[in-house]
Amino acid sequence: MISVSGKRWKQREVNENLVEKLKQDLNLSEVISRILITRKFDQTELNTLDYNLSLKNIFFKNVDFKKSIELVINSINNGEYICILGDYDVDGSAATSLFIRFLKAIKHPYFYYIPDREKDGYGATKKLFKKLILKKPQLIIMLDCGSTSNDAINYLNENKIKSLIIDHHEISKPFPKANSIINPKKDNGYLEYDYLCATALTYFFLDLLSQKIKSKIKISNLLIYVLLATVCDVMPLRKLNRQIAITALKDFDINKNIAFNELFILHKKKNKITIDDLAYLIGPILNSGGRLGKSSFASELLSSDISKVVKTKSKELIKLNNKRKEIERLTLDEIDFKKIEKENNDIIIYYNPNINEGLIGIIAARLKEYFNKPSIVITNSGKTLKGSARSIYNYNIGRVIKNSFDKRIILNGGGHNMAAGFTLSKINLKDFKEFILKDFLKKKTTKNFSFLYDTEISSQAINQNFFDDLKKLEPFGTGNPNPTFLIKHLRVIKTKILKNNHLSVILKSKSGHTINSILFNSTNTNLGKHLQNYKKTFNVMAKINENIWNNKKALQLYIQDLII
Repeated sequence: MISVSGKRWKQREVNENLVEKLKQDLNLSEVISRILITRKFDQTELNTLDYNLSLKNIFFKNVDFKKSIELVINSINNGEYICILGDYDVDGSAATSLFIRFLKAIKHPYFYYIPDREKDGYGATKKLFKKLILKKPQLIIMLDCGSTSNDAINYLNENKIKSLIIDHHEISKPFPKANSIINPKKDNGYLEYDYLCATALTYFFLDLLSQKIKSKIKISNLLIYVLLATVCDVMPLRKLNRQIAITALKDFDINKNIAFNELFILHKKKNKITIDDLAYLIGPILNSGGRLGKSSFASELLSSDISKVVKTKSKELIKLNNKRKEIERLTLDEIDFKKIEKENNDIIIYYNPNINEGLIGIIAARLKEYFNKPSIVITNSGKTLKGSARSIYNYNIGRVIKNSFDKRIILNGGGHNMAAGFTLSKINLKDFKEFILKDFLKKKTTKNFSFLYDTEISSQAINQNFFDDLKKLEPFGTGNPNPTFLIKHLRVIKTKILKNNHLSVILKSKSGHTINSILFNSTNTNLGKHLQNYKKTFNVMAKINENIWNNKKALQLYIQDLII
């Protein structure tokens, strides 16, 4: 089915026999059973539908964790000055904040540094370490970076400075010669957890370390930081991450977290925190500092319990995020989406020398969402080019960026399955494009650029009981998206423009059932224009959500597309 927005929609395929079996075994509805089968929930995940599973630290016997704990304990016992180096995104900032809070709690001397994306570049580099060792650290702990920093680690070794890497980005032999490395992608017995972000690995490490030294810090109070980083780093909310999400949301009391509470107050929000709040409110605000030259702001906010600091940083970050939104809007307005669509490449590689390099990642994400294809955005950065990539679920973009670095096509870079960043010489831009496109073909990645919906439902099925049933599948996110449904034979009876950008719509079915709906960022799109002007019936692709306004709850469709 081709839609108004030009997307090709296809229903997810499912084994009907398995659906029927799951319905009988777990006494579930057909719709829920169908969704669980298409998403391949394993038995542990099925158990989370009705049972409260306790979150356990599965790394207590892991060799890398044991070695790393011993390294840090020796450093603590010797009173050594520790430097924490975190990446400038939410994952790096949240992991850094966990370590800051831990070292504060045990009153150990430390300092931390979050690189400036423009001045320092990406990750742990020799150039950066030349600056950091002036403060005379005896141990440098790298969080969400360091897996490709072989030369930089050699420099630390030459200067007799110990190092620990806790990271989840692509890594390959020869590994950096750090004193210890925690990274599932090393394939050292815990590769099955390569979907964990750096903050999750840091959390489990600090949990074990706290137990070992009998620290009084209750690290479980900070589990929400792990979920925040997991969501913002586009890690799948499946398996252990699903348990992390369920536990974090169930146990979190926003009144006991001064930073999150302040952001909610400033946005006049009173609801219990959700995945959407982390993904679309808190995450972008925290990320804005790293995008616009204030890389340390997020860690300062997340690691502080001082009211004045939290209030100041919250307001500064919100201001930066508003600035980021405006720059992003102007940048997207300049992109010729029809031209990109006509080119029809398997991977979108968009080069514009004038894009703010702090925003190339978010522009890549927007292109990926629009075209449902891996997307790379490249811009000028002094004498070189900087690029950021976002991928789809079945293509590991971090791996191909790491391979391009190994082949000296790019100057440096790294990433994970869903996202990556890199620096590139201008003369190598053509070679880089060819390498990426050839890799996609060589890996025989399924070229399924169709947009998938879960199943068809009747408009009359949209009620509170059905929504409560859907909530069993929460939390929704990467790897477990909020289901998209096909709802047929609807027409518009009323539209209203909200904030000059969104469209509030009341839809009506043939049976007379009315449905409140919304279409975001749509006033100047084909989709928005159709909703405002089309008088006949059509079919809708939509998600079902609960809208809370003035403490009143009501079901609402989030319209994804229309099929005439």
